[in-house]
Amino acid sequence: MNFFEQQAKARRNSTRLVVLFALAVVGIVLAIDIAVAVMAGPNWGLLAFTTLATLAVIGLGSLYRMASLRGGGDTVALQFGGTPVPQDTTDASLRRLRNVVEEISIASGTPVPSLYVLENESAINAFAAGYSPSDAAIAVTRGALDRLNRDELQGVIAHEFSHVLNGDMRLNIRLMGVLFGILMISLIGRKVLYLGGSRSRNGAAILGAALVAIVVGAIGMFFARMIKASVSRTRERLADASAVQFTRQTAGLAGALKKIGGLPDGARLSDRADAEEASHMLFGDGVGFSGLFATHPPILERIQALEPGFGGEQLERMRAQWAMAPPSGLQEDRMMGLDGHPGTLPARDGNFDVTPPMVSAQVGHPEADDYHRADAIVHAMPEALRTLARSREAVLPLVLGLLLDDDPGIRGRQLPEITARLGDAVAQGALALHRGELVALHPMQRLPLAAIAFPVLRRRPRPELETFLDTVHAVVHCDGRVSLFEYCMARLLEVQLRESLDPRNHARFGRRKPGSVRQEFATLLAVVAHAGSPGDPAAAQRAYLAGLQRVLPRDHLPYAPPAAGVLALDEVWPALDALEPLAKQAMVEAVTAAASHDGRISVAESELLRTICGVLHCPLPPGLEAAG
Repeated sequence: MNFFEQQAKARRNSTRLVVLFALAVVGIVLAIDIAVAVMAGPNWGLLAFTTLATLAVIGLGSLYRMASLRGGGDTVALQFGGTPVPQDTTDASLRRLRNVVEEISIASGTPVPSLYVLENESAINAFAAGYSPSDAAIAVTRGALDRLNRDELQGVIAHEFSHVLNGDMRLNIRLMGVLFGILMISLIGRKVLYLGGSRSRNGAAILGAALVAIVVGAIGMFFARMIKASVSRTRERLADASAVQFTRQTAGLAGALKKIGGLPDGARLSDRADAEEASHMLFGDGVGFSGLFATHPPILERIQALEPGFGGEQLERMRAQWAMAPPSGLQEDRMMGLDGHPGTLPARDGNFDVTPPMVSAQVGHPEADDYHRADAIVHAMPEALRTLARSREAVLPLVLGLLLDDDPGIRGRQLPEITARLGDAVAQGALALHRGELVALHPMQRLPLAAIAFPVLRRRPRPELETFLDTVHAVVHCDGRVSLFEYCMARLLEVQLRESLDPRNHARFGRRKPGSVRQEFATLLAVVAHAGSPGDPAAAQRAYLAGLQRVLPRDHLPYAPPAAGVLALDEVWPALDALEPLAKQAMVEAVTAAASHDGRISVAESELLRTICGVLHCPLPPGLEAAG
């Protein structure tokens, strides 16, 4: 199942969640109405009041919890006790975590998420939270950092990235919100019972009502656990399969699962309340439910899906071995020599052999080659630049330095724009970096470097981010023309940073069909075709028609190079992002056909393709194919 099919399934799961929630609410309302009828006799006015009161409690509870989660991934991680991982950490296990996450993020074509550690949890577990990749946060337990070697940690993180890519996070965070409303009845009953209704003249009636609320709340708990289990189990199997495909081997993920099954702490979290609420989004079973309530397949079943010959007796031997000497992840790294094997980058003017179905299959579904290319990109990037990308003081000059023009005349107009908005120190810092560390940067490393800088950027206050985005716009447009790279970088920064500021407002699945956005498709394909053949109108027209044939084969929309050039794309994003998932697949194939009508695509065109996919929430890995 590819990315677009998974997105479509996630949208169906969202609908299914609404239906299950509605059924749960109906069950709770009926239970309370029956209890009231038994205690007070049939009274339609009273029953109408209790029905409305119950609906109000559930609705307000869900709205309250959803409002408390509106901040997205960071909010969820902090609420569950996560400690942010410092950008400049010297802790070896935290540095290893950050390196693994950055490599997987680059391989998948997504912004680097925020990182958190659950320091008080000795079990092996993790979760990804957020509404979209732009506001995602990944949290791992201290037990995972201490017990897992690098390959195993990669397997766990790749599993969580599958949830980031496939829309599971969005579903999971909404699930937390709506289920809280179902549990409100029980919470109110327990609170009343704790405070004690006997001190009131109507104490017996109040205590009776509290007991009814607790019993009915148990029904709500039953429904909540059933909903979480029904939504989660299949997605966990899919995430395991995706992680294996992502990291090129089964040993890492299987090893992490074996340690969960073989160590005393397993995956169970010590904070029962947090584990219960987040059980559907954890890597491993953090609560201990089984049967109908199990949010994850049995641990042995998950291991055997990766290693069919593995048996329960082998797990028992591991338990006995680790009871005497618990494993140390960092020590295993040293013994196994897990220090990475970077590949090489294509030539700056290289081309890629691609086909439209091949590119659409890569969206949100990176393969071994993509991970290998990410290794190459990260390892070939100077350590000094990666350090600057993680520095709060240096990140603004670094990103702006990427946008400075090589032409001294144009650069002379860009620097005053930076000075006017962010000060002379930032402008001079950007200039120094542009002339220094950024000179030798490979074109394929520019967007990944910005991705590494993204977590630091998104933590700045909203007013600073607004000023920064205004500066980026001024720098890009100050000479009256916008290059392909300038547009790609500026647009991705605009989209991803604004989504991180208001994550919940950008979390939705589209429903529009290709036929409703014909003109937007024509504009998009015309820009791509013109960018690929700027001096050859005939070749550009052939490229345009090749793309149009993929998405609107029965339409006759004439080729017209946009007068505004690449800036014409600004008008098409909202409509195209509202396409249903499978229509986006056709769009990606159409854009690829236009960019590669001669069967090949340049590094610059691949960056435009990645930008289009990124803006439309179809993350594309950096390496499309072996360079030619």
